[in-house]
Amino acid sequence: MQATKARKRDGDLARGMFRVFVFSFRVFVLPWPIVFVFAGPAAAQQTHVLVVVGVPGDEEHAQKFQKWATTFVDAAKGKDAVPDANITLLADRRATRENIEKAVATLAARAKPTDGVVILLIGHGSFDGRQAAFNLPGPDLTLTDWARLLGTLRAAHVAFVNTSSSSGAFLPTVASPGRVIVTATKTGGERNETAFAEYFVGAFADEAADRDRNGHVSIAEAFEYSKTKVAQAFQQKGLLLTEHATMDDSGGGQLASTVFLGTGRAETALQIDTSDPVLGALAAERDAIEQQVAALKLKKASMDEAEYDARMEQLLTDLALKTKVIRDRQAKKDKP
Repeated sequence: MQATKARKRDGDLARGMFRVFVFSFRVFVLPWPIVFVFAGPAAAQQTHVLVVVGVPGDEEHAQKFQKWATTFVDAAKGKDAVPDANITLLADRRATRENIEKAVATLAARAKPTDGVVILLIGHGSFDGRQAAFNLPGPDLTLTDWARLLGTLRAAHVAFVNTSSSSGAFLPTVASPGRVIVTATKTGGERNETAFAEYFVGAFADEAADRDRNGHVSIAEAFEYSKTKVAQAFQQKGLLLTEHATMDDSGGGQLASTVFLGTGRAETALQIDTSDPVLGALAAERDAIEQQVAALKLKKASMDEAEYDARMEQLLTDLALKTKVIRDRQAKKDKP
């Protein structure tokens, strides 16, 4: 009887927390950020990051591009715990066509079918009406070149982010199943210098970009964050918006929301001993709820708003309670 009351109390508490967010902000969050790291025989999944800084043109841009690249790499190594060995930064005179092709060849050899790859281009782009290119010291890499290079990768998912001007011209050609393509512009005709890169890299270090409060910033969240920031920046300056960031996701938006730079902060990870059959079953149940949440998000546009909110609230309540049960059981096992 007391156990039943305790479960009811936990459920009421969780639902109360969610109602605050549902009706005040219409943003659904968990009451605590958590990342599960399963201890067991499952194959390790890694993220491989390649950052390319193109030709800056002048010292001012050289400093800005280097700062943005460093911000992104620091976020990958720190907050997202990507190993140094999995990060390649090509800048200044090292960012040549030859070196980039070698770096992608290395990615193709190292990235397993279970891994992820994130490629970020920071710099200037060009488009002559037929062919787009990312500008480099020496020969540029064209849209056709990048499509060929991306085709050599066998990773489970690839995020290709081109923050340069005219980058929208890349979309139709490099888009493919298993890829998330982000460009700073909608078309090749948007040739002005872009502001997108600054906000995109900044998203991974800003908790405000983590909209679902799960401790990670996904590619989808970084895209929405930076797109909004760019629009606000133009509006504050009283300028007409000259860049329209675009994202192509073969998963209908679902893939981009599951692509991260890495596994998240080690200190917020909860080690789950899946050799314990009870914990293993609980973890599987939690995964099933998360899949229901993802599926519900895809149906939002076709659902009644009140029905969607009620269903999402219930699912997130179930998710929070399941997480609490897992945490409590694992904590008991960890006690000496």
